[in-house]
Amino acid sequence: MQSYVNTKMAVKPLAFLIAFASLGATTSVLANTYSLEVINNSSNAASIAVFQTDPNVGVRDVQSLAWFAEYAYPGTGVEFKWGIDYGFVWDKTGELIPGVVFDANQFVPADLEDSNEITLSYDSENHAYHFASQRRSDSDMSGSLVITEDETIPLKEASVGVAMSGRGTFVVQAQPNMNLTFSPHPTYWVTFGNYVEGQVMDVTQSTNKAKVEFPPNVLSMKAILNQDNTWTIKPAK
Repeated sequence: MQSYVNTKMAVKPLAFLIAFASLGATTSVLANTYSLEVINNSSNAASIAVFQTDPNVGVRDVQSLAWFAEYAYPGTGVEFKWGIDYGFVWDKTGELIPGVVFDANQFVPADLEDSNEITLSYDSENHAYHFASQRRSDSDMSGSLVITEDETIPLKEASVGVAMSGRGTFVVQAQPNMNLTFSPHPTYWVTFGNYVEGQVMDVTQSTNKAKVEFPPNVLSMKAILNQDNTWTIKPAK
């Protein structure tokens, strides 16, 4: 049985970034909960956001979304928590370009093995997009998330993609008669600036990046934005 849930999504652009190494998950749901505590020791008040990138995601022209975002004044901190659980999302975004906010109209939980393929369709009579026919993909697609866009999809009107922990991560412009195969092995980033959750990120313009790896058996990390706008990254105590 399919499970359909409507949810809100969004995230805004930021000037300073921190990259997280991939957690290397190969299953759709892990019992572990990961966390990132971010402390703003700079003199600037703005949003702290987390987003993902994946050079090998397997889909052309894919866009990264601001995954989490929360405003923080100097001397304050925020904490983000997530599990490695996946889903499918779509939104009626219009043309998908940096700065557009993806606010999902539908979220369907998925995993990388048994419910990893779905079809996006458009009901032209009622002007409504919808997911249908969630299923297990062919055996050679195990470990991936597959979206079939049928012949009904209009051009440059909607966007479709995948989510982690209930929030959109990677999306692409929807178009007819396309098969999208997402093979997620993400790298995580934290940024500081003027972003909202769900915002399409222009990752090519990101600067001051710092890679953050979760050491073995460590589930919680801390990122400190220093007074000189550099980052200190370390395991949380």
